[in-house]
Amino acid sequence: MKHFLLLTFLFVFNINFAQEAKIKKEKWHWNNGPKQDTVIGYAQVLKVDNVLYISGAVTTELTPAGITTVYNDLKASLASYGATFANVVKENLYTTDIETMKKYNNVRKKFYNGDFPAATWVQIVQLYVPTAKLEVELVAHLPK
Repeated sequence: MKHFLLLTFLFVFNINFAQEAKIKKEKWHWNNGPKQDTVIGYAQVLKVDNVLYISGAVTTELTPAGITTVYNDLKASLASYGATFANVVKENLYTTDIETMKKYNNVRKKFYNGDFPAATWVQIVQLYVPTAKLEVELVAHLPK
């Protein structure tokens, strides 16, 4: 009888305190129905708890106008969950020409208004879109 009670207790304890196997994910993808791109296989924004994971926004022009377009797209991604660049804690920037990106860094900096996130800049040979010259992805935290 002792063993039966112990096993029952362990079973009930396990059911009540076991972690859920699935995490809750919310998605946003340029206001399309499935909220993700099923051709390539990604969502533009994935929200887990109070963290936003924002897929890279790209441009084929490494110019002030092209960089502005990337950051305006990221601004729209952040806004999909009521966030701004003030919520950004990490930025990953991939470019095919780091020297040109350094030259136009002032365009990027305007979006952060002096409150810069942790950032990594990497020069690469090619991005997923073969003609793209810049891709920027973000991680942002929402208030709890």
